[in-house]
Amino acid sequence: MSILILGIDLGKNSCSIVGVDAQGAVVVRRSMRRKTLIEYVATLPACVVAMEACCGAHHLGRLFAAKGHEVRLMSPEYVRPYVKAQKNDDRDAEGIAEAASRPTMRFVELKSQAQLDIQTLHRMRSRLVAERTGLINQLRAILSERGTDFPAGRRKLEQGVDGLLADGDDTLSARIVELITQLRAEWSELDTKIEALNAEFVEMARTDAAMRRLTTIPGVGVLNATALVAAVGDGSSFGKARDLGAWLGLVPRQHTTGASLGCLESRSAATLTCVRFSSTVREPPYPRYPKATRHWAAGSKR
Repeated sequence: MSILILGIDLGKNSCSIVGVDAQGAVVVRRSMRRKTLIEYVATLPACVVAMEACCGAHHLGRLFAAKGHEVRLMSPEYVRPYVKAQKNDDRDAEGIAEAASRPTMRFVELKSQAQLDIQTLHRMRSRLVAERTGLINQLRAILSERGTDFPAGRRKLEQGVDGLLADGDDTLSARIVELITQLRAEWSELDTKIEALNAEFVEMARTDAAMRRLTTIPGVGVLNATALVAAVGDGSSFGKARDLGAWLGLVPRQHTTGASLGCLESRSAATLTCVRFSSTVREPPYPRYPKATRHWAAGSKR
């Protein structure tokens, strides 16, 4: 029995594995827990270990790579066409092994622990920002229902609420004033946590050479630079810069057939949300310098 490709369908507790040989025949089909899986793969001769790029895949991938295996991670949407008939864990693992053998398959770069740590910080920041936005909307609605409106903008509302609590308002009941005070304290706590993460990102961009260079691009700030490095590393998985742009969603979404052009629609708005990034890429406002990015690129070559 010689396993050339080992397809693994990861689960929270149980994992299904399918091993195929050089002829593509299935030689192993088993189900085991994660701990047992790690021990089992460690005993195998060097082979290709294929998994979907899902939760825990990068951690297991690093463990398997340390044992001499070649790790191939794939997006689940690229694996789906190779799953035959009815879907179950065994057929998912078989489809993963089949997809990994395709010469045109696109693989996900194995991320280091440092990259995953940065992405986790971005996820935390996104959650905190979403919580703050929801709190602000709720606070504004509570006040609007009682005839108190403030101008648009977070800072205007913050100043208005602070002034309202300091001066008092006879139109608000004592219970609502107490509630608004609690919401304002929660808002301040969220601000503190977000600013702490922002400061951490600034320090990362200052000390990391790749992030520091990215911040010199017009329109790219600390959040985008740290998120990009965390997502793609050194960018070696992309053949050219255009591939990175397509991965980010900077090209139109295409749905065509035959010679007909079909549907071409935008994959992003004017404010482009980077793929799985917690920050956004905005078109930089350079009215006097319409070729700002070109000037930057020319300067970097010199």
